[in-house]
Amino acid sequence: MSERHLHKKAISAGFILLLFVSAVILYNQNVIGQRQAPEPAIVDEPLIIAHRGANDRINESTLPAYQLAAGDDADFLEMDLRMTKDGELVVMHDETIDRTTTGTGKVSDYELDELRAVETIEVFAGQTNTEPIPTLEEVFETFKDTEHYYIETRLVDGEPLMEGNLMELLHQYDLIEKELVMIQSFSEKSLQKVKELEPDVPLALLFGRGKFNLQEAKKSDFPIIGMETSDANVKRVNELHRQEKQVHVFFNELDTQKQEQERVKKLNVDGYFTDYIMFTQELLGRESE
Repeated sequence: MSERHLHKKAISAGFILLLFVSAVILYNQNVIGQRQAPEPAIVDEPLIIAHRGANDRINESTLPAYQLAAGDDADFLEMDLRMTKDGELVVMHDETIDRTTTGTGKVSDYELDELRAVETIEVFAGQTNTEPIPTLEEVFETFKDTEHYYIETRLVDGEPLMEGNLMELLHQYDLIEKELVMIQSFSEKSLQKVKELEPDVPLALLFGRGKFNLQEAKKSDFPIIGMETSDANVKRVNELHRQEKQVHVFFNELDTQKQEQERVKKLNVDGYFTDYIMFTQELLGRESE
């Protein structure tokens, strides 16, 4: 065998050994990470955040859904904002009204008066239930300062256009002054606009499922990080807690949500965007009175 051939074999063997050692190190790091003891939560008691209201019993994101959630003693009423063509803020998760209402099309293509002509529609226990689409002001007028609000903002045509209107409404009902509101968004641009308008409002940066970036989350200017449950593990939660950041977890899959809530409880997460308020209360030993 030639010396050149022996040299090639030695290089190949060394490369394979390097790959093997790297794999062992990576595996050990993952095992060690999984075996970490969870850091204590940032809050004294995890928050129970009623995701779109009590949507397991009545139409999501409607006044009755929030009234039920308030009656269940949820810590926060969670709601998503959309802006109509004429600049009104309504409570609606989707960009379109197709999934949850009797109508079709984008919220932004409707003026508020036109949107009043459609209703949300859902089936519970074999019965069809319809409810109006509420404006954000109607929610505030219903509850005023008796509840805490966890509000999600979004960009409008790529720009932070709803934040100013939102801050005006919050001030109108003294909700910022009474520290009754948190703002969340997947958009840093939107959160920065809120921070510019109202520096003292607690802000939560959300990461979509599979898009979580630990370094970005740790370096962000926002005190709360929202992540989908499948992205939550002890290493990530611990790292964020060491940065004095709260971790609020949301759940994309209803079928596995209860099991996932049990799992992330062991990680000492700081908040649950729950679709099952009473289950979460029982899990945390906080059954409503």
